[in-house]
Amino acid sequence: LFSYYLGDKIVLRISGAQEIKKTQNLKLYNLVEGLSIGAGIPVPRLYIINDNAINAFATGRNPKNASVAVTNGALLKLNKEELEGVLAHELSHVKNLDIRFMVLVAIMAGTIVMLSDFFIRTFMFNSSNDRKNTNFILLIIGFGLAILSPIFTEIIKLAISRKREYLADVSGALLTKNPRGLANALKKIGNDNLQLKTANHATAHLFISNPFKRKNWLNLFSTHPPLEERIRKLED
Repeated sequence: LFSYYLGDKIVLRISGAQEIKKTQNLKLYNLVEGLSIGAGIPVPRLYIINDNAINAFATGRNPKNASVAVTNGALLKLNKEELEGVLAHELSHVKNLDIRFMVLVAIMAGTIVMLSDFFIRTFMFNSSNDRKNTNFILLIIGFGLAILSPIFTEIIKLAISRKREYLADVSGALLTKNPRGLANALKKIGNDNLQLKTANHATAHLFISNPFKRKNWLNLFSTHPPLEERIRKLED
C-alpha cells in the first residue's frame, strides 16, 4: 500500500525532480498538453531533473495521479520532434497503466519468494520419523527455490519491463504519427556519454533509456531492450 500510494513521490524525490508550472516552461507544457489531449488522458504534473544527460520517465498509479519528468539535457539537446517523441513514449506508459502493472508484478514476485519460505517452514516443522527422508529432500528443494526464486522473479520483472518499453515505443509513435522523431531521440541518447547522476538501480527501469551507461554483462538482467533494436523497429 505504501508503494502503491506514495511510490511516485519517493521516485521523484530520489531522482532530484523539481515540479514546474505552465509559466516556467510554456514550450514543454504545450507539447505535453497537446499529446495528453491526443491520448485522451489528463495533463500530468511536470518535473525537471537538473542533469545534462538525456532521459525522462513517467510515474503515478493512474492517469489522474501521473507525473512526467525530463532532464535538462533532454530539453537542451533534443529538437521539437525528438522531444515530442520522448514525451509521447512517457505518456503512453501513463495511458497503458505500466506503473501500476509493474507494482502488481513486483507484488507477485514477492509472493513467490514468500511461498518458497512457507515451503521450507512447513517441512521444517513437520518432521515425523516416517517422513524424515522425504522431508529432508523436500527441504533441500525448498532451500534451492528460496535461493533461485528471487533471481527468476527478477528476470521475469525485467523481461516484462522490456516488453512494456517496446509497447510504449509503438504507442508513442502512433500518438505522434512520427516514429522517426522518437527513433532520432533514441539515437542521440545512445550517442550521449553522460550518465544520470541520480541513477538508481531501483528506479532504472522507469526511464526511457537505461540511465547507466556501462554495458550489462548479461542481457537477462537489462532493464531495457537494446537501443539499436528499438530504433530499428521504429524505422521499420
